[in-house]
Amino acid sequence: MRAKILVATFPEVDGLLRAVRKARRELFRVYDVFAPFPIHGLDDAMGIRRTRLPKITLIAGLTGLATALTLQFYTNVLDWPLNVGGKPDNSTLAFIPISFELTVLFAGLVTVAAFLLRAKLYPGKQPWLVTPGVTDDVFALVLRKPSDDESHQRALALLKDCGAASITESEANL
Repeated sequence: MRAKILVATFPEVDGLLRAVRKARRELFRVYDVFAPFPIHGLDDAMGIRRTRLPKITLIAGLTGLATALTLQFYTNVLDWPLNVGGKPDNSTLAFIPISFELTVLFAGLVTVAAFLLRAKLYPGKQPWLVTPGVTDDVFALVLRKPSDDESHQRALALLKDCGAASITESEANL
């Protein structure tokens, strides 16, 4: 879906944060923010929810643990029981290294896969920039352009009041 956007660049972090907070307060749709380094408090200002990746990692780790314990119990107790020095077949201490390794393996691989899927970073994806040079050394705020003219003028005034160095309009695939 093609949508019209406003791209405002800022010379400093304070102006960018002020613009993001005011835009959300005025109920403008913040599409994205570009910055050359991480900015403390930007996630809260943009209203970004906490990620669900830790929950996915926990579920994947528990699945790996269950898989390891099931596999070892099945092979050592049911399928191929060996009497080694009179030890019990289901010796839990012997299961710990493999259980740990499969827990970490499943958790790591599923977390990476979930992150790549959620971020839409699949092979063959073409990069898209809202405006040339936005990732170089500039702070940029991308707003979805309001449909009515009054809101559009309010958005432009808000961005100028917060110290935007330049404001451009373009189209984007949202």
